[in-house]
Amino acid sequence: MPFFAGQDRDSLRRAWREAWRKHAAGLPLEPLEAQLVDVILLHPEYQDMLAEGPQSLGRDWTPEGGQSNPYLHMGLHLAVRDSVATNRPSGIRATHERLLASCGSPHEAEHVLLECLGEVLWEAQRAGRPPDENAFLEKCRNRAGPAR
Repeated sequence: MPFFAGQDRDSLRRAWREAWRKHAAGLPLEPLEAQLVDVILLHPEYQDMLAEGPQSLGRDWTPEGGQSNPYLHMGLHLAVRDSVATNRPSGIRATHERLLASCGSPHEAEHVLLECLGEVLWEAQRAGRPPDENAFLEKCRNRAGPAR
């Protein structure tokens, strides 16, 4: 998303917090803020953290500590939604539709896709290369099962 280009971690985190603050205050939201709030509403476990103040901006969540980074998780939701909306990689929208039919909710279907995206991003980071869209699509298709 162009909005996020060139932004540092704290700026991105502030955008999540500001969108949530405006939502809680009943203030009008910019279109991107509305997208952020849509994701936050799916995750009540993160809402207190977003409202608590700036102390969460610099916090690190580590897998070694058994923690999941809420900002990363919510950001992956946005990335998956963008991928499905643009059908990039080609075929991801149809794969998402198969997941919608087999999962209990659209949120669960998104979680399947974001787990696959997270794996592809982690593999790319370890290998020092860009993420592989085809590997992402293949992982998603494997999780969705055969087309009917």
